[in-house]
Amino acid sequence: MTTSPQIKIGVIGNGSWATALIKILSENSAISIRWWMRDEATVEYIQEFHHNPKYLSSVEIDQDVIHATTNIQEVVDHSDIILLAVPSAFVNEALKDAKLPIDKIYITAIKGIEPHTKMVIAKYLQQNFNIPLENITLISGPCHAEEVALEKLSYLTISGLVPETTNKIAQLFDCRFINISQTQDLIGAEYASVLKNIYAIGSGIAHGLGYGDNFQAVFVSAAIREMETFLQAIHVENRDVKEAAYLGDLLVTCYSQFSRNRSFGTMMGKGYSVKSAQLEMNMIAEGYYATELVHELAVQNNIDMPIVKAVYEVVYKQGNAKKIFNFLAEKQLY
Repeated sequence: MTTSPQIKIGVIGNGSWATALIKILSENSAISIRWWMRDEATVEYIQEFHHNPKYLSSVEIDQDVIHATTNIQEVVDHSDIILLAVPSAFVNEALKDAKLPIDKIYITAIKGIEPHTKMVIAKYLQQNFNIPLENITLISGPCHAEEVALEKLSYLTISGLVPETTNKIAQLFDCRFINISQTQDLIGAEYASVLKNIYAIGSGIAHGLGYGDNFQAVFVSAAIREMETFLQAIHVENRDVKEAAYLGDLLVTCYSQFSRNRSFGTMMGKGYSVKSAQLEMNMIAEGYYATELVHELAVQNNIDMPIVKAVYEVVYKQGNAKKIFNFLAEKQLY
């Protein structure tokens, strides 16, 4: 009796989202994983105690399936599929010494824009490493890492230009507590995963200012319309923004107790400085970096985005959050 060869997956990144995705992948007995992380102390801890010491520490790391290392090229060279799960602000630093073969499949689980090139990650990989867009897929939500750790029923959206590749990736992540949908709107879905973090910061600012559920409902309704306008201006596609990759991911990021972007916004609404909020969270809020870059894109392309502008003025211009959101509520959400 012969057994099928294991599918070798390399994971780059050691945060909560990377840990959650590894938990999902390790449910599949046909997968082996090499896991890159930045520091040797974390690798040694995982090898000894079988848990990530910093993120989702309740998740058990199966040493028979998962090999942790600080050698990024080892991860790339020994993997058929490379999963990127580092914060967008640090992806350039993480990959600076890596040689990425163009014939492998790449999955981006990064929900942000690379700040040096001001590109979504699929475009960044294409331009900087000559990886064809056909070899790139995107993982988005609606899904929070903390609920994956608890094995609560969660949802992933796999986006890619080639249905056969997208379906292959979907099968790898399919497990008893994950439901999966697929779309070919790679670039649109990636921008949507960027935008929803900005809107979650706005939702948090409103919460911190004392706005209630009624306002939040109108705010999110306006946000999905604004998202649709931006997506059609930047990347024309026959998409339905009511699908999970767009509206679903927006809703969970704006409303969930686990949303770090909403938490960051809440602190801003309560009067925290950006630096103080970042220090207290001790985690990356992707929407912070995305806000400036999306606002710049909106201005360059003459796209009317009052919510993004409001968040930008509060976060980057230290504007008066109360005045800015009062004006937004009275003049710009309907």
